[in-house]
Amino acid sequence: MDSPKTVFSCLSLLVALILCFSPTHSSNTIGKGYRLISIEESPDGGFIGYLQVKQKNKIYGSDITTLRLYVKHETDNRLRVHITDAKKQRWEVPYNLLPRDQPPPVGKAIGKSRKTPITVQEISGSELTFSYTTDPFSFAVKRRSNGQTLFNTSSSPNSGFGEMVFKDQYLEISTSLPKDASLYGLGENSQANGIKLVPNEPYTLYTEDVSAINLNTDLYGSHPVYMDLRNVGGKPYAHAVLLLNSNGMDVFYRGTSLTYKVIGGVFDFYFVAGPSPLDVVDQYTSLIGRPAPMPYWSLGFHQCRWGYRNLSVIEDVVDSYQKAKIPLDVIWNDDDHMDAKKDFTLSPISYPRAKLLNFLDKIHKMGMKYVVINDPGIGVNSSYGVYQRGMANDVFIKYEGKPFLAQVWPGAVHFPDFLNPKTVAWWGEEIRRFHELVPIDGLWIDMNEINATGVQAPIGFKTIATSALHYNGVREYDAHSIYGFSETVATHKGLLSIEGKRPFILSRSTFVGSGKYAAHWTGDNQGTWQSLQVSISTMLNFGIFGVPMVGADICGFYPQPTEELCNRWIEVGAFYPFSRDHANYYSPRQELYQWDTVANSARNALGMRYKILPYLYTLNYEAHMTGAPIARPLFFSFPEYTECYASSRQFLLGSSLMISPVLEQGKTEVEALFPPGSWYHMFDMTQAVVSKSGKRVTLPAPLNFVNVHLYQNTILPMQQGGLISKEARTTPFDLVITFPAGASEGYATGKLYLDEDELPEMKLGNGQSTYVDFYASVGNGTVKMWSQVKEGKFALSKGWVIEKVSVLGLRGAGQASEVEINGSPVANEGKKIEVSSKEHTYVVGLEEEGENKSVMVEVKGLEILVGKDFNMSWKMGISGAN
Repeated sequence: MDSPKTVFSCLSLLVALILCFSPTHSSNTIGKGYRLISIEESPDGGFIGYLQVKQKNKIYGSDITTLRLYVKHETDNRLRVHITDAKKQRWEVPYNLLPRDQPPPVGKAIGKSRKTPITVQEISGSELTFSYTTDPFSFAVKRRSNGQTLFNTSSSPNSGFGEMVFKDQYLEISTSLPKDASLYGLGENSQANGIKLVPNEPYTLYTEDVSAINLNTDLYGSHPVYMDLRNVGGKPYAHAVLLLNSNGMDVFYRGTSLTYKVIGGVFDFYFVAGPSPLDVVDQYTSLIGRPAPMPYWSLGFHQCRWGYRNLSVIEDVVDSYQKAKIPLDVIWNDDDHMDAKKDFTLSPISYPRAKLLNFLDKIHKMGMKYVVINDPGIGVNSSYGVYQRGMANDVFIKYEGKPFLAQVWPGAVHFPDFLNPKTVAWWGEEIRRFHELVPIDGLWIDMNEINATGVQAPIGFKTIATSALHYNGVREYDAHSIYGFSETVATHKGLLSIEGKRPFILSRSTFVGSGKYAAHWTGDNQGTWQSLQVSISTMLNFGIFGVPMVGADICGFYPQPTEELCNRWIEVGAFYPFSRDHANYYSPRQELYQWDTVANSARNALGMRYKILPYLYTLNYEAHMTGAPIARPLFFSFPEYTECYASSRQFLLGSSLMISPVLEQGKTEVEALFPPGSWYHMFDMTQAVVSKSGKRVTLPAPLNFVNVHLYQNTILPMQQGGLISKEARTTPFDLVITFPAGASEGYATGKLYLDEDELPEMKLGNGQSTYVDFYASVGNGTVKMWSQVKEGKFALSKGWVIEKVSVLGLRGAGQASEVEINGSPVANEGKKIEVSSKEHTYVVGLEEEGENKSVMVEVKGLEILVGKDFNMSWKMGISGAN
């Protein structure tokens, strides 16, 4: 076994680093920085320079004497600044795990100092400029369009930080920041103060099995990236900074500066220029990997519990959801299905295989899916085949030449080393074997931080020594925070190889790039109002991190929520990208049908979710193409509106569907921030909120009611819902089109992506997908809408039709007339088409004198094929325009 000193050395150092973070602490006591002694262009179009330490000391170890600087504009909008030991290779995130360009190898001859050193020099790209000062060395990154400094490591007496430090186990670098910069990111962290980073809070990045009930502390993932949003002269500019480093680090944000203190690795900075928040995530995910395509069913509702002790319990859960008429797509098992908590096994008593297969055959025919948990600790048991094959293939992390021994749920365990290609192959084979035993539809990989819980515990309990070794001698000290990521990559490869279907993986531990392979949930939260509030910030952060399929345990993991809280939680959770109820073994049951009022709220909120599944699935496609988050902060769509920069109690789905939930006990109304424009209530589309310059509005929100509003200039594709996504997907489409209320002219757009959702790739061009752009306009008293279809064959093969069109915000109070479809008057078609209109009513206090009246027009009974271009128009009566 390992000694306490070795096991906790890394964590102790992290604690020590946190103690360094008093605002008065200065790095001047640690080092005097470096001087640039040469710089020249490299063959790959970048620049290579060499830095020499100015004054050595022994604080936190010896300084590395000579550093190699590598600077390259990798794309028009991405700049890389890489600093490492000039003489030997240091640990970096493996390039085969997170594919990216490699800098030139280190160790070549070091250039001599220039005869006439240049004090300041610039290396310009299309969007960003890199400039440096030679002695002491510092660098700055500026935006070319407006000259604004985005990152500046130059120290001064007033900066509050010192020069760059680079030792073997201690690296430090800082940047100054303007006071009005709004920062987001640096996770995983339960941010009690909301999504916007708060000065003088500690941000530690080191993957830990620490329950999400712990606020403002490092949790399961490590994402050393932040987005910086600034409003310059009324114009918004966003950019992001990634320090790609897997070692433990503390990032201290003081409001006017930000300091990184890292216990190893290299400085590998990536700057992406934006300038919009959507541009930022597009550029960021083009580097780290686009978010994974998710199967359609995964956007349905999921039910799980640790404590479904036998098969009859989950059979009853499925039946009870159906009886309660609450939608349900996926039933999950925590470790209850396992034989003695061993991976890839079935309990012969609680989950006998023959009966389980009968159950799965039944739910699969209905269109439901089944997902089970998997922990990386492999039980040490000579009669356990998974262990035997693991030992035979030499797949485990080593300590002093032998597989490291730890304690997790099965008892004594070894941890697979997913940096080893042999382990990846063995893991895939174990997944295949288990799939033959049980036809699972996805895997939930948990407990994959494999580290100390932050509390006193026996040595080796749920943890691994930082001195343990991975493949090729890689230390756990360096690779710790990528363990869950490496397992995710291996699991994705294994699932993909079984049937060639699109994998579904839910991972607790994540790192930069995890979103390319997996979804994430926010871990062990509490059944409290505060955990409900915090879930929104965490979800929004993961969208920025490139992991858009994310959600929290609805109603809380433990302890049992109150009935009122569970009501309010499903009204939020129904709109998480990943929507799952999950509870603890020791808590009373909390499935949504357990309370009548919660069942009502669930039918209402999930009923809407299942109607907008086409929209959510299209957002999943957009995420896969461009990185765009599914759930977004308000500032993504309204970056000019600074009032929403700190908004953490509301969120958007896509660009224009806003959720404004009740997040406090006893409230029957909610104060919601409405950015400028017209907003229409999705549960009653005659209700509108109009705010010319943005305002806070108090909305009624009785217990079973959730406020969901659709923004102007949008075309939202919907279907008619159902109790399972497979059924809902076959129903006719409705289009909801929104114009600014009462406007005489307007324009709206929308998108729809459809495909055979279990194909591995989510793309056009395979003959099994269709993409539709929708357009609408109003002007000169005429309403027009039309579509442009790409590859309509798939949609036509499914027979999908648009049955209803609802147009909101039309000026006037007259009736629609002269309806034409594809150039023909509908009156001549002999179809039973109904045209109706209703006047909009405005939320109390929002009608302004002189505002035009507006109406909603609905056209029902249509049979417009989704897979073919169409155009439709009608004339509007303009009576009562004032």
